[in-house]
Amino acid sequence: MQPPAAHARHLPANEYRRVRWHNGGGWTREIHAEGRGGGAPGEDWDWRLSIAEITADGDFSRLAGVEREQVLLSGDGLQLRFDGNESGAHALLPPHGRLRFSGGRAAHCKLVGMRAEVFNLMWRPQAVAAQLWHRPLVGAMVVFVDPGTCWAAYLVAGQATVSGSVASPLRLAMGDTVLLGAGAQRCRHVLDGGGEVLLVRLEPAADAQ
Repeated sequence: MQPPAAHARHLPANEYRRVRWHNGGGWTREIHAEGRGGGAPGEDWDWRLSIAEITADGDFSRLAGVEREQVLLSGDGLQLRFDGNESGAHALLPPHGRLRFSGGRAAHCKLVGMRAEVFNLMWRPQAVAAQLWHRPLVGAMVVFVDPGTCWAAYLVAGQATVSGSVASPLRLAMGDTVLLGAGAQRCRHVLDGGGEVLLVRLEPAADAQ
C-alpha cells in the first residue's frame, strides 16, 4: 500500500465520483480507492471509501475477499439480513449506527424509512488492516501518522481545518474528506474545528509487510 503523494490531500464532497454498485442495485459516491487488489476492472483496489445511496430494499453486492464496515449517515436506518437468515436482523439506526461484516456474505437490506446514506469502508485484509472510529471534534485533535500508514478523516458534521503538514491550512466543510500521509518520517497532523468526524486508519497487513 502506497501512502498518498501529498502529506494531506483534500477531497471535497462535490468531487466524489458517482458510480453504480457492483450488482447494479444502487448508486454510491466514491470518495477514494487505493492500491491494486486484483479485482474486476474499476474495482482493483486494496481499500475504498464511499457513500452508498440506498433508496429501495434489495441485495448488497457480494464482494469475495473484501471486509466492510458501514456507518449510517442519514435517514431512519436500515436492517441487514445475512445468508438468507430471516430470524435475525442487524440494524443500523440513528444516530450513526455501524456494522462490520464480510463482503462475501449474501446481505439483504431493508430500509426503515424511504432513504438512507451510509459511509462505506471496504478493504482486502490480505493487503490492508483497517480500523474506524467515530469521534466528536471539539477544538484541536492531533493525528500522528507513521510511514507506510494512511489515515482518512471524513467530516460527518461541522467545519474543520487541517494543519501541521501543509504550507497553508486546508479547510473542510461537512461531507469533505482529507487523506493524511507521512512520507518517509512520522508526521503530525492537526484537525481543528467543531462537529463530528469518522477517522479511518489503513496500514499494510502483517502478511503484506
